[in-house]
Amino acid sequence: MGMFDKPILVFQTDFTYKEGAVSAMYGVVKSVDRELEIFDGTHEIPQYDTWSASYRLLQSLPFWPKGTIYVSVVDPGVGTSRRACVAKTANGYYVVTPDNGALTHIKKEFGILEVREIDERVNRLQSTRGVAIFHGRDLFGYTAARLASGIIDYEGVGPAYPVNQIVTHPLPEPAVEPGHVRGIFEIDDPNFGNLWTNIPLADFNRAGFAYGDMVHTKVFHGEELVFEQDVLFHQSFGFAQKGAPMLYNNELMKIAMAVTQGSLAHQYGMGFGNDWIVDLSKA
Repeated sequence: MGMFDKPILVFQTDFTYKEGAVSAMYGVVKSVDRELEIFDGTHEIPQYDTWSASYRLLQSLPFWPKGTIYVSVVDPGVGTSRRACVAKTANGYYVVTPDNGALTHIKKEFGILEVREIDERVNRLQSTRGVAIFHGRDLFGYTAARLASGIIDYEGVGPAYPVNQIVTHPLPEPAVEPGHVRGIFEIDDPNFGNLWTNIPLADFNRAGFAYGDMVHTKVFHGEELVFEQDVLFHQSFGFAQKGAPMLYNNELMKIAMAVTQGSLAHQYGMGFGNDWIVDLSKA
């Protein structure tokens, strides 16, 4: 199997580049097989945030070639009884990850055909056997490299377990009715301070909203109303005035909110998660 016949490896973590963790993971991969291609997803996921790890998989996974092996390591339970697994998705990818909620979004959006627990007796870096705190290097990166190189096949990862046993976060559905949609801020765009909802553009259109509409927008954090304004809904930022909040269609075809050439999250003190409710109605 030549270099370009082997699956690409893509890594995302909460490790940052402040020390040598990412370098060590990649060194293990290259020690298994020098030909393997490695790419970065992100290493800036918020610390211990398995929800964000799950969403970032949804955001980028389907844009890689089929067969890509995505290694996601946000692992607050490292070294405990939480499962280490490789999931095979219905749309043609493998995800190597702790089973701690990181598979939530891709399980819902794409489906998971099979999941296997990594057999540490076989698929673990032996030279660091006494270490329990760096499974990104010793288990996930090592297993991903063995799978990508063809040293093991998928069955060689370890025993299968039921897909319905995969750990998932609660994932609410948006409420849609004529002239009114209610959802959550599901994730942020941290560099620009935008916030992305779980409301698909198709549902928003079905409720009667169109580009150019003014939308009465309320944002709640729990029971507290933190934002209420009529804001423009349009296809991109240049249609709103600089500094004005707006709604737009994001890269995943979902409704998102921004401040044009500003930061919605910082300006209005907003965040994301199941307790950040977005209520949109005809102005």
